[in-house]
Amino acid sequence: MTNEKSLRIVHCFRAPVGGIFRHVRDLIDAQVAAGHKVGVICDASTGGAFEEALLDEMRGKLELGLERIAMQRQIGPGDAIAAFRTYKIIARMAPDVLHGHGAKGGTYARLFGSMLRRFTGTKVARFYSPHGGSLHFDPATMQGRVIFRVERLLERMTDRIIFVSAYEQGVYSKKIGVPRCGHALIYNGLKDSEFEPVPLDGDAADFLFIGEIRELKGPDIFVSALAQASAASGHTLKAVMIGDGNDRAAVVEQAQRDGLGPHIRFLMPMKAREAFRLAKVVVIPSLAEALPYIVLEALAAGRPVIASRVGGIPEILGETSRALVEPNAEALAKTMTRAISDLPAFKVLLPDIHALREKFGVANMAARLEAEYFSALATQD
Repeated sequence: MTNEKSLRIVHCFRAPVGGIFRHVRDLIDAQVAAGHKVGVICDASTGGAFEEALLDEMRGKLELGLERIAMQRQIGPGDAIAAFRTYKIIARMAPDVLHGHGAKGGTYARLFGSMLRRFTGTKVARFYSPHGGSLHFDPATMQGRVIFRVERLLERMTDRIIFVSAYEQGVYSKKIGVPRCGHALIYNGLKDSEFEPVPLDGDAADFLFIGEIRELKGPDIFVSALAQASAASGHTLKAVMIGDGNDRAAVVEQAQRDGLGPHIRFLMPMKAREAFRLAKVVVIPSLAEALPYIVLEALAAGRPVIASRVGGIPEILGETSRALVEPNAEALAKTMTRAISDLPAFKVLLPDIHALREKFGVANMAARLEAEYFSALATQD
């Protein structure tokens, strides 16, 4: 990133977990290295010990501060209080760029950025990255129609929408309409150090699920598929499930009910490259995604991947990849059985590591986003 001018950049998002949190941490590292002053506003009630440790690592880098307030996932009575507090914090941070991530963060960034411009005359570039978020809703439902109408109205308060995959961009255009504000496609990126192979532990399991344990990520599909793959292969396959979430207890109970209790290790969140040591194949059985980091991270670490044919995942693996499956237990089990029976042959089907590095590097991601920041600010001169 080039330091034409030191910007004051504030990232606003709800939950400090998962891909959005990873994305923001990468941006912060690159933006601070380029000489920009950065701040963060996020939810105070989400995340556990692992996420708290990551937030503590960030604090020393954030010259504009790290502020946490209660942000509900759904709109509710507490939003008015949270919104008022958020506006006051943003005004104090005095950003040049206010970048909202996800539905809640994107709404706050655009509303409060517009209020700052109107009431203080401050030049603030208002950015929004959906990261899936509201795009997962069904336009055939009343809730979906209301949400997409709000998204359309918020375009009037938006300087740039940053999409992380062509799929996400296409869904936005289909459900909401072609953006009537500035927009760009900028893929997520990994650091050079992440394109190094991770060795397996000697007692590595067969399969790894890593992520938030909630319905959208398909943990129940993973457990059902593991049972079916074990039956098809003629011996019990082993797995590790790493993560936390509202459905964790239900998934543990499902594993016990299916007779897999002794064969699945349930662990709390940890860094991805530490997790990759624990199993031979990484499985991402999500029902919906934008462009998940975990697919990139696993491939960069040299770990074979099986993933749902959803969202931007085909943009990583390739549209015709045999590592892509429909998000159901039967299809997943068949591919898991085939992969574990001949791992070297399955790995050959995966993308070339050098091509991945060129397309999904963090330096390219950060430089392109910085250029969009400066371009948006220049239009206000």
